[in-house]
Amino acid sequence: MAKSVLIVSRAAPWAGLSAREALDIALAGGAYELPLAMLFMDDGVFQLLDHQQPEALEQKNLSANLQALPLFGIDALFACTDSLAERGLVSEHLALNVSLLPANNLAALFNRFDEVITL
Repeated sequence: MAKSVLIVSRAAPWAGLSAREALDIALAGGAYELPLAMLFMDDGVFQLLDHQQPEALEQKNLSANLQALPLFGIDALFACTDSLAERGLVSEHLALNVSLLPANNLAALFNRFDEVITL
C-alpha cells in the first residue's frame, strides 16, 4: 500500500518556485492515485486567494492548478487559521473549499500521514 503524504505549502504564489512545485507534486501524486493532502500555511495561504493577477508580475496563474486538485482526487485541503488571521484574510476570500485548522491542531494533522513534504 502507498504511503500517505501531506504536502505543506508555505510560500506565497509569486515568491519563487516553491508554490508551483508543491502543486506539481500534488497533481503528479494524484495522477498515480497516491493518498495525498495539502496544507497551506504561513504565506502559502495567499495561494488560496480569489482574483489573483499574476500577469502584473509576468507570472502564470496558479488558480487552474489549484482548481484541478479535486479532479486528481486531492480533496483533503487544509489552511491554517492562524496564518490567515496573521495576514488579515478570512475564509470568504478563498477560491477553494478548504478545511480550516488552528495552529495548535497541526501536529495532529501531521501525525495522520506517513510522509510530510514542506515547500
